[in-house]
Amino acid sequence: MRLKGQVALVTGSSRGIGEAIVRRFASEGASVMVHGPEPALAEAVAGDIGGDAAWFAKDLTDSDGPSSVVESVVSRFGRLDILINNAAVTTWGDLSATDSELFDRTMAINAKAPLLLIREALPHFEAVGGGTVLNIGSVNAYSGEPDLLAYSMSKGALMTMTRNLSCSLAAKKIRVNQINVGWTLTPREHATRLSQGFSEDWESRLPKEYVPSGRLLSVDEIASYAVAFVEKAGGFVTGAVFEAEQWLVVGRNPAKEVV
Repeated sequence: MRLKGQVALVTGSSRGIGEAIVRRFASEGASVMVHGPEPALAEAVAGDIGGDAAWFAKDLTDSDGPSSVVESVVSRFGRLDILINNAAVTTWGDLSATDSELFDRTMAINAKAPLLLIREALPHFEAVGGGTVLNIGSVNAYSGEPDLLAYSMSKGALMTMTRNLSCSLAAKKIRVNQINVGWTLTPREHATRLSQGFSEDWESRLPKEYVPSGRLLSVDEIASYAVAFVEKAGGFVTGAVFEAEQWLVVGRNPAKEVV
């Protein structure tokens, strides 16, 4: 029960990595707010967790999105200790396909919303003597696949924000860290690769240089790393960016090399 007595908001937690994190936090004793844009999914996850789990559905790009999400947590639980900025959109497109609309939408969800959520959370962190922010990034922040240009740029911006805020908020006892998630097998990732022409069993046919362990990362493994970063036993570490990956991340495009 490493998170007992703490209140956590995990954005984008109605599916995928976010869902794994919010479920793991609840199992570690935290009171959790499940968030997602689709009410039915968020409600189902919170209902399955039970106990001190609530849900709130809101589009983070709405003008009142970040403020209303944070307020929903404080109204329900009376405080906020942990903010996990996990909600993100994966937009595909190289330079020729990345127009103004795609770029703005990607940055709004992946970089602007986390910034505004932290702004909204700040007074509530201060009210309880500190807090912790964990941003869920991507190894694409360092370069990224050619068809993930805007997405990679947004995750690079998120990483810079993490390190910038870790300095400015340290005196307030607010820690800001980031996990750059590598290639992880989620239902959405499986479906996306099928739509790109991969075979049904593509994840079992990856070159060993990308999966030296013999498999892709799992969402439960990412959730375990998240607990390690936010638990109080983690000490005062801030400004850290952890690459949760098993192969050299820069300059290769594994999607073009699948057998």
